[in-house]
Amino acid sequence: MGTATSEWTAADFVPEPHRGRRFTRWCAGLLFAGVSVVVGCRTADTDAVTPVPQLLAFFPWLLAPTGVGLFLSLFTRWRLGLVWGVALLGLLAWFIEPYGKSSDPGGPAIAEFRVLTSNVEFGQGTGALVPVIRRERPDVVFVEECDHTCQATLERDFGTEFPYRRAVAAAGSHGSVILSRFPLKGTRGVTGTMGMPGAVADVDGHAVRLQLAHPMPPLPNQVALWHRELARLRAFAAADPSTPTVLAGDFNSSQDHAAFRRILDTGLRDAARLDGHPRTPSWPERLLPAFGTQIDHVLLSPDFSANSARFLDLADTDHRALLVDITLHQHE
Repeated sequence: MGTATSEWTAADFVPEPHRGRRFTRWCAGLLFAGVSVVVGCRTADTDAVTPVPQLLAFFPWLLAPTGVGLFLSLFTRWRLGLVWGVALLGLLAWFIEPYGKSSDPGGPAIAEFRVLTSNVEFGQGTGALVPVIRRERPDVVFVEECDHTCQATLERDFGTEFPYRRAVAAAGSHGSVILSRFPLKGTRGVTGTMGMPGAVADVDGHAVRLQLAHPMPPLPNQVALWHRELARLRAFAAADPSTPTVLAGDFNSSQDHAAFRRILDTGLRDAARLDGHPRTPSWPERLLPAFGTQIDHVLLSPDFSANSARFLDLADTDHRALLVDITLHQHE
């Protein structure tokens, strides 16, 4: 026993407070490292690979782990951690600012109308959508995940009120429809796994491009497909900048995704942002709505101003509907 004891060193006697401090700093470092990866991708303007696109959807909530890491660094007097955490907070605050242009057009107003977009989740929210359409009386309605039963219900209840429509008739999440009080001329729409119909509306004698958006979500094994379908929506947005355009629906992406920002970079502007709601969550409505993300959008060409934008709660769907009043302005 005496010989073994004499061979012990001071390293074997690390005081418990020092071990606890080291572990706490490791925890703070892991939090900072995870946040740094996502913030780094945001800085580099890339969505990268799983799990970055999924985490980017909830980008503002990265403030929470960063704050915890800062607290742990302060508690253990870890100077490097404090500098790291403060730098991350600064970058998060910078990128949380709304993205895209927000100026109003200068020409005189020539038409006003109301747009509603709603993802009814495999048609389950159709029953809740019907009274909203009756109450709010939109002029154009974009409905995503509108299956056969959903489309039949809307035809039965609003066939006279909305005599014009463009639809992709399909089951489950693949069906979708545009309802309009204005005459429509059909277009090819945008090719996607789920239906994305398009049309040109005659709004008081003015042609307006309408396009429903519903790309695939960035599931772990489908990020490349998600990118391709968002790229097709960007191509649509850039194809005819001279014609007023409304691109609306469930984009399965937020302003923190590079692929979505590239759509905005074509000149389109987010109506919710124009009305002061750049971060209002629209999904997931059913679980933790206050901690969700805004993936449902109405994007407008510079010919439009947004007079109001409201997110509406609907039963039996995990998305909030978005109702926007917009004004079309004459080119200067």
